[in-house]
Amino acid sequence: MTDNATPAFLDTTSPVRYQASRRVALVGMTTNALLVVGQVAVGIIGHSQALVADGMHTLADLSSDLLVLYALKHSAKEADEEHPYGHARIETAVTLVLGVLLLLVGVGIAARAGMRLMDAEAIVTPSTITLWVSGFTILAKEALYQYTMRTARRFDSDMLKASAWHHRSDAISSIIVFLGIAGTIAGMHSLDALAALGVALFVAKIGIQLGWPAISELVDTGLDKEELQHIRRTILDVDGVRELHLLRTRRIGGRALVDVHIIVDEDISVSEGHYISELVRTRLVSEVDVVADALVHIDPEDDTHLAPARDLPSRSAVHAQLKARFKDIDAAAHIERITLHYVGGRLRIELLLPLSVLTSPDAGPKLAARFQAAALSDPLIEILDVRFH
Repeated sequence: MTDNATPAFLDTTSPVRYQASRRVALVGMTTNALLVVGQVAVGIIGHSQALVADGMHTLADLSSDLLVLYALKHSAKEADEEHPYGHARIETAVTLVLGVLLLLVGVGIAARAGMRLMDAEAIVTPSTITLWVSGFTILAKEALYQYTMRTARRFDSDMLKASAWHHRSDAISSIIVFLGIAGTIAGMHSLDALAALGVALFVAKIGIQLGWPAISELVDTGLDKEELQHIRRTILDVDGVRELHLLRTRRIGGRALVDVHIIVDEDISVSEGHYISELVRTRLVSEVDVVADALVHIDPEDDTHLAPARDLPSRSAVHAQLKARFKDIDAAAHIERITLHYVGGRLRIELLLPLSVLTSPDAGPKLAARFQAAALSDPLIEILDVRFH
């Protein structure tokens, strides 16, 4: 763990985040369970079909609370062999489910409103106590919304935001029930149905607004242009990075994974290239809040328009070819190291030989020319550099 560890409020595996989210879900479940008992019992006793239906709606909320608890438990787990990228997308999947539930709630409210408008005579006048219970339900659901949304904003949890809006939609549907009961008692039988149609569209819109980002994440939609520019600037500010290409991102549990190719000097060592790539990864994770991790690929050039590496010979194949081409050069038996550079779709080769192979001080250039003449007849070899030490 580095000094720039991920803040707890952004880390999906943080125990603080998990405990706070779990507490929100348990409060919601307990409140909904009490409301179900009160709504259904008073609805039956007070002859309010609307209050009983709202009680069934609240009962459905209990199932969504169970989904939230399940997601919190599993999305907080560390990465394992079966889930090498962690379990954060369980939260995304549950956010999608809650969004769909909100959409269905909107459709359900609209359907009930339509049925009431077509059969207004079937409405039974409820007792006054049902109006009080409906009013208390509105206050309880709004309190759940405020409490859940405050925690969702603190930990930047899309799933808890979806759950909070679910509570708000419940409060809105309870307002419809309240108006329906009040309107029926006052003799305005169609008031609740007309209000329900308008609110149903609002609830359905919220469901779409929550569900669509979750769908986008599950199909690996990348970050927006502003976030990509921030990532690009952070990478280019790293010493040793000349340019970058093939920058790709995808969201996971409210954060993002980055995959990028960076261009470095073609003559640096493998270890220096690794150092630069690790520096890029560390900077991205520590300086760009949305980035959870990054995979950095090292390139000596922009290879997006070049022939793939598989079209070039491997080291063993190059060694075999050079051995055949150098068979008439006695000094070839003393080659200590062959360095290969795959650049521009061709090969740049360095040979390292001991000074002992030189028979005279001026023999170096002549021997190097022999090696070059033998090797450069291969069109894949662009440069052959011979060094002595």
